[in-house]
Amino acid sequence: MMKTLIAKEIRTNLLSFRFLASFVILFVVVAVTALVLAGDYTKKLDEYSQRQAEIESYLRSYAHFNRISNVLRATQPPIPFQTFVRGLTADVNMGEFDDDPLPVMFPLIDLTFIITILVSLIALILSYDAVCGEREDGTLKLMLANGLPRSKIILAKFAGGVLTLLGPFLVSVAAGMLIILLHPRVNWSGADWGALGLIVVGAVTYISVFYLIGVLLSSVHKSSSSSIMTSLFVWVLLVLIVPNLSPYVASFLSPTPSKITVNREISRLTDVERDDLGRKLQRENRAEVLKQYPVLAERMSEAEQKKRVAEDPEYKKAYEEGRAATERAWAEANRIQNAKAKVLTDDLHQKEEAQTDLARSISMASPLADFSYLATDLSSTGTQNMVHFEGLRKAWKSAFDFDYQPKKIEALKAKDPTADLWDTPIDMTDAPRFLYTEEALGGRVKAALPPFAVLLGYCVVLFAAAYVSFIRYDPR
Repeated sequence: MMKTLIAKEIRTNLLSFRFLASFVILFVVVAVTALVLAGDYTKKLDEYSQRQAEIESYLRSYAHFNRISNVLRATQPPIPFQTFVRGLTADVNMGEFDDDPLPVMFPLIDLTFIITILVSLIALILSYDAVCGEREDGTLKLMLANGLPRSKIILAKFAGGVLTLLGPFLVSVAAGMLIILLHPRVNWSGADWGALGLIVVGAVTYISVFYLIGVLLSSVHKSSSSSIMTSLFVWVLLVLIVPNLSPYVASFLSPTPSKITVNREISRLTDVERDDLGRKLQRENRAEVLKQYPVLAERMSEAEQKKRVAEDPEYKKAYEEGRAATERAWAEANRIQNAKAKVLTDDLHQKEEAQTDLARSISMASPLADFSYLATDLSSTGTQNMVHFEGLRKAWKSAFDFDYQPKKIEALKAKDPTADLWDTPIDMTDAPRFLYTEEALGGRVKAALPPFAVLLGYCVVLFAAAYVSFIRYDPR
């Protein structure tokens, strides 16, 4: 009996015009999106390679420690999964707005957008009259009159509807993946395929949520017209209002200091105030050294200094002591001012994290937000990847600042004690490079479990509500 009921639901959906229209739209949109995103990925890959080549050229010819931090930075290369899920790594570059405003005004859609917006609407379009439509046709009364259990009817409607939707969805995804597979410059790893499989599981759960919403509302209303209006209202609420409103609610409940004000104060502490303190400490340290080495008070040109350092060991010793005193002064100034700046930075960071966590928690009331978190975390394009990237960046930065840079400076001082350590061009081709590697699939799955659990919870609650509503539904 159950198979017969499910087959009836599938057959009814397959023969409807709305199913055919949904299938064609979904197939075309997914295929075109995969084709466009594959081209966008290769473009970004070329741009990234060009930037890296320019950096390597700079490191061979013009690099010096005073400006290297603006050139040698931790950057994430385009990842193959961006051919399907763009995520947070596809941040808009507003600097390109003047050259081509259309990508900024109308950004590319991806699989996440298609599922959360298009497929959720299709699910509601197919399910809004699952119960009240049959009541209007008179078939519901006939089924109940023949002794069919209501529990089996509602379960068959849910199972048949979701299976109907899975057909066009999986075919469309397969078409998109075929385009990706045939692309000569897109290479997915085994972890990528595993992540895609888990995203499809999450998508099925997300589709089930909205299909169940339609079934629930159709078992509450007597007419299809009122059911579709309520369904659209609920869709707007869950898909558009809740996720977009959550940051503003979080900012009201957990405010943070003005980032512009904090950054301005940090800039003052680490720039103007640091320079004033550094010069003061330098004068004090130099005064102590001058008492011991009066010869440093003599005025001479840079060339004369170099010559005397090379010829006079005593002067060389005095020069090195004076230079060491200056370095100690500026190191102390940097330490003091950086400690002050760190207090402001840590406070801002702590409050921003609290606000972000609150906004995320509020937004998870929306199935759209849950699936977006799930898809982006599994594809290494979400907030979990930002945490992973920051860990890699800190490790690389530590290796450069505390291992590579001091050794290079000591080598430069040994070669020329009078050299400007920060502005002298130096070969940095042996500098440690930042190497981005995607997080292991296990870590991504762990991050995706909470939103997946919320989606499953939605399914359970909505099915229970639909069942209770249908049990009490009057078919007359």
